[in-house]
Amino acid sequence: MSKIKLIKRQLQMTHRDIIKYQLMNHCFFSDLQLSNNELDCLTLLGVFDDIELSEFCINVVDENIFKNPQTVRNFLSKAAQIKLIHKYTPDGASQKKRIHLNKDLNFQTNGSVLLDYKFYYVTKEQ
Repeated sequence: MSKIKLIKRQLQMTHRDIIKYQLMNHCFFSDLQLSNNELDCLTLLGVFDDIELSEFCINVVDENIFKNPQTVRNFLSKAAQIKLIHKYTPDGASQKKRIHLNKDLNFQTNGSVLLDYKFYYVTKEQ
């Protein structure tokens, strides 16, 4: 029978770090290549949860993640194509587009969060 080495770690993370960690795991297992700036942009979106598109673009520039709002919009279009975010126009008086992380990905961005991942690899016995 193969022996498995068990490694346990407990870490307290910041709100942004725990969102970014979930994004990085999703990208790793989905074989998506994103830059640090793109990950930071999505992390900020997770912090805001749901926000008007142009307001978000300005916030990303203010945080020095990207240099101008058009670069943010370009990345968000890419993120929508690969289904990381959802863009929509709400019903009602406001016709401004809003965005949020794709709810189907089940990222936990609000409240207290405990992530309990278990990864394993078992070698064949010789």
